[in-house]
Amino acid sequence: GGREARGRREGGRARPRSFPAAGPGRSLAMVNESCSSSNGMVGSSNGAAGLRSDGSSSGGESSKDSSRCSTPVLDAERHDRLREKMRRRQESGDKWFSLEFFPPRTSNGAVNLISRFDRMGAGGPLFIDVTWHPAGDPGSDKETSSMMMASTALNYCGLETVLHMTCCNQTREMITAHLHKAKRLGLKNIMALRGDPMGDEWQEEVDGFNYATDLVKHIRAEFEDYFDICVAGYPKGHPEAESYIDDLKHLKEKVSAGADFVITQLFFRSETFLQFLKDCQAIGITCPIVPGIFPIQGYHSLRQLVKLSKLEVPQEIKDIIEPIKDNDAAIRNYGIELAVTMCRELLDSGLVHGLHFYTLNREVATVEVLRRLGLWKEDPRRPLPWAISANPKRRVEDVRPIFWASRPKSYIYRTQEWDEFPNGRWGNSSSPAFGELKDYYLFYLKSKSPREELLKMWGEELTGEQSVFEVFRCYISGEPNRNGHKVTCLPWNDDPLAAETNLLKEELAKVNKRGILTINSQPNINGKPSTDPIVGWGPSGGYVFQKAYLEFFTSSEIVTALQTVLKKYGQRVNYHIVNVKGENITNAHDLQPNAVTWGIFPGREIVQPTVVDPVSFMYWKDEAFALWIEQWAKLYEEESPSRMIIQYIHDNYYLVNLVDNDFLLDNCLWQVVEDTFELLN
Repeated sequence: GGREARGRREGGRARPRSFPAAGPGRSLAMVNESCSSSNGMVGSSNGAAGLRSDGSSSGGESSKDSSRCSTPVLDAERHDRLREKMRRRQESGDKWFSLEFFPPRTSNGAVNLISRFDRMGAGGPLFIDVTWHPAGDPGSDKETSSMMMASTALNYCGLETVLHMTCCNQTREMITAHLHKAKRLGLKNIMALRGDPMGDEWQEEVDGFNYATDLVKHIRAEFEDYFDICVAGYPKGHPEAESYIDDLKHLKEKVSAGADFVITQLFFRSETFLQFLKDCQAIGITCPIVPGIFPIQGYHSLRQLVKLSKLEVPQEIKDIIEPIKDNDAAIRNYGIELAVTMCRELLDSGLVHGLHFYTLNREVATVEVLRRLGLWKEDPRRPLPWAISANPKRRVEDVRPIFWASRPKSYIYRTQEWDEFPNGRWGNSSSPAFGELKDYYLFYLKSKSPREELLKMWGEELTGEQSVFEVFRCYISGEPNRNGHKVTCLPWNDDPLAAETNLLKEELAKVNKRGILTINSQPNINGKPSTDPIVGWGPSGGYVFQKAYLEFFTSSEIVTALQTVLKKYGQRVNYHIVNVKGENITNAHDLQPNAVTWGIFPGREIVQPTVVDPVSFMYWKDEAFALWIEQWAKLYEEESPSRMIIQYIHDNYYLVNLVDNDFLLDNCLWQVVEDTFELLN
């Protein structure tokens, strides 16, 4: 498991007084073995605040407890506007790239596109943009809408995102409403376009706008400087413009109206763009102008794009493509070579600092071009040990609970209503208000694998608990299951194992085989450089530390033996054991959070981005148990033996987390497990 799926440990919590009141729910006895029963601490599995014995809520902290350390942000770019990021890159001489996507037509397409955002986001784009399709209800809450795809890229994939918006088929009021919604969702960048006509010719928008310039003016009038605005440039001139010179004047008007940068339409020769850039500068356009790059990927997609853009393909390209038009692989290879050559010429000119790629929602060609240019940078180092959101209100967030390590999108979803996010420390309130998670099939929370694939991995038919143990073992070991299929995900981990988990792989495989079903783990680390390719995070010149952590499901029989064993380890091992009903046992002192990851960096306070928080664990517990049913049991027919096996595990197993506090010594958690099985035997 867990950190088992990528060291992005998720969790977090707002300052308590900002929380909405937690809903009423069943109460549960919180057995805290480290403090006397007179403490009177009562927990709730679904969000009720902890109450002290005097009846006062522990949600309100003293001023001392609630103060937040203003830890300097580890990744300065998180705070920069997009135009500032561009300026910074230009001044430093760092070349960059960005990627364009269009919204999908189906909900399955949405799931696939989110996966592509994650994969292509790993290469380090400065931003992505999502096009606006007037025919596809682009401003709605549908999972296939432009608005929702842009919001998901920003909030759940952590990508700086530009949302296209067109004047086509929209009134001024509709556009204003869309912009307010974009702002509410955290989007800060708009590409303002007139848009393509719905028919053959542009129809006058009586209550709207007919030119991108008017849209730019409107955004600035209504929202002042909130949005960074991008506009389109046409290296060959807009097909409807009276002349190339006339079109340049229109571009100057758009920039003068308040646009911050320009992205161009595609072109086929580097000299076309370089001449356009020179002409723009000659008439006083000084903002960044980014060339739009289209790697040719197929004959039909090229024809379609040329038809839409009304561009002429140079004869020398036609001569090469026509004879191979039925060979997609050959055309794609040619397109890659052509794009690499053109991009190199642009970058070598010294006038181009960034490249914008029209991906057509495909990745192979674009990624290959970027790799050859040396722009694709999968830097294993992360600003923090978990995946950040790019929403502006989460910029200061730098602490989260470890439990959502492999479900970052779920954590962000459940905390989206928070007014503040912890910065510097988690704090000690016992009432973080996590939103309930009911819809496990939201497109950005759904498994990337279709049902047929999941059945191949997890078993078309289960014969007993041992069948489930074997699925977990195969996920950890990487070995194929008995039907020859590799298990590349679990309900709690939708990605293959992280590099860091390989440090624990052998031990994890052993314990999973015996019914310790791990969903989250991390090794102990004592002062590894922050640049370490496996466990490093944060700026260079620092050192990172971790306490060993293990989280797993196991049977009540094993839990009984485990409790006996844990007594001899005292406070070296903190534990929390809970079942689906919320009956639980912990030795966490006063339910305090326990920092399990921290870093020391030059000129900064200690940063502790990951904690084990006993109260948050009770929220995570509901989600973790529900995933047995929502993602696994529901693959099978009701009343089938396979479904009954998963249901039995859901109803009877416990969820356990263990922390070895002595990070200086060898990890003792494997010995805890070994002692437990010895006692059982």
